[in-house]
Amino acid sequence: MSAGTVLVVDDEPDIRSLVKEILEDEGFSVNVAENGEQAKRIKSTSNPDLILLDIWMPDIDGITLLKDWSDSGRMDVPVVMMSGHGTVETAVEATRLGAYDFIEKPLSLAKLLLTVKHALENTSLQRENIRLKQYGRFETTPVGKSEAMNSLREQIKRIANHKAPVLVRGDSGTDKELYARFLHAESDRADGPFISVGISSMAGSNALLELFGSEDDDRIQTGFIEKAMGGTLFLKDIADMDLAVQAKLQNALEEGRIIRQGSTESIGIEIRVVAATSRDLEALVKSGEFRDDLFYQLSVVPLDIPPLSEHSEDIPELLEYYVRHFVETEGLPYRKFSVAAQNRLRRHNWPGNVRELKNLVQRLLIMGSDEVIDVDEIEQHLGKPGPVGETRNYPGFDMPIRDAREQFEKAYFEHHLQENHGSVSKVAIAAGMERTHLYRKLKSLGIDIKT
Repeated sequence: MSAGTVLVVDDEPDIRSLVKEILEDEGFSVNVAENGEQAKRIKSTSNPDLILLDIWMPDIDGITLLKDWSDSGRMDVPVVMMSGHGTVETAVEATRLGAYDFIEKPLSLAKLLLTVKHALENTSLQRENIRLKQYGRFETTPVGKSEAMNSLREQIKRIANHKAPVLVRGDSGTDKELYARFLHAESDRADGPFISVGISSMAGSNALLELFGSEDDDRIQTGFIEKAMGGTLFLKDIADMDLAVQAKLQNALEEGRIIRQGSTESIGIEIRVVAATSRDLEALVKSGEFRDDLFYQLSVVPLDIPPLSEHSEDIPELLEYYVRHFVETEGLPYRKFSVAAQNRLRRHNWPGNVRELKNLVQRLLIMGSDEVIDVDEIEQHLGKPGPVGETRNYPGFDMPIRDAREQFEKAYFEHHLQENHGSVSKVAIAAGMERTHLYRKLKSLGIDIKT
């Protein structure tokens, strides 16, 4: 894999050629621009990891270009300024506008390489810190020692470094995103981004913009596909994707290129797509609700996640894992399941799968006080209405599936908001959603988060 992509902007051909040659010898991919206008165009289409920017150029000077990127919110990569006529004031101004560093001409190639590598390492650390803050101490290895889980982990490791799309299939609540993250972590893309996109939470009119981005009067909004460059794009609830969006996604995956809304220039993409669904896509293809070409493209490598009832021997380990998870992330008191309680839960049919188990553990830690969770307490809570229990007596069987699902989701989120005293962050954790997606979902359901 490339050490990274660098855009070299300088009006002197000899410098462009020399720097390009040196960086390519070090394993970098290099694009060059001879003026500011060309630099703006190349930056928007090639997504460089770093920019080497000359200050003095005939059309747009480097400081003006830097200020333009900074003001428009497009300072998304480190910029190293270069100048043969630099002053302290110029260096200070460049730093104020967001430049990573300032190096003088004639260039010291040793210093140039060191600065480039430090800038990329610093950016990588910043992105990793953002991911850690966003996902917390996210466990990426599926829990369980059963034959089913051992086999599934081995299958994921075998396919991890292939580029083919993966379709993760499984019942609702089986935590399909966990397996997508494990696939990403085991692949040679592990250092790249993992972008999780909830299709069902996207408003139909904005889905194209959110996925593909937009370009308007030289202002660029990067879409999820571009954000996943060099990494993995995880598409949750793929069956809920609008047919028009399906068509554009299918074409993008086939061509390996996308076009932002409002633009005519195509951008090469290098991503691994993992899609997930709990619905029967083949049946949806037959009914015309899902495109057959996209289905065949996404299902090159199918990955089937078993329901919890098929590996109930993993329940004791899962219980312990989620107890420790809530103790560490929410400061809840540690409680231990008795052997009788574990056996009772192994006999439960788990219609809500791992999500139901996780929610049950959280409820038991919040509402109980004894150090040991015994079978009587389990029976009491299994009989209580909760996010999953509500589905057993759910009054929606006489309505269309989309209306029933919306009614259930509204009740589900209102329940969790009440249990968590209106904390959207805690509801996002309980629901396994990103907070930004949850805000959109609550808004689409007409739920006032201030109440």
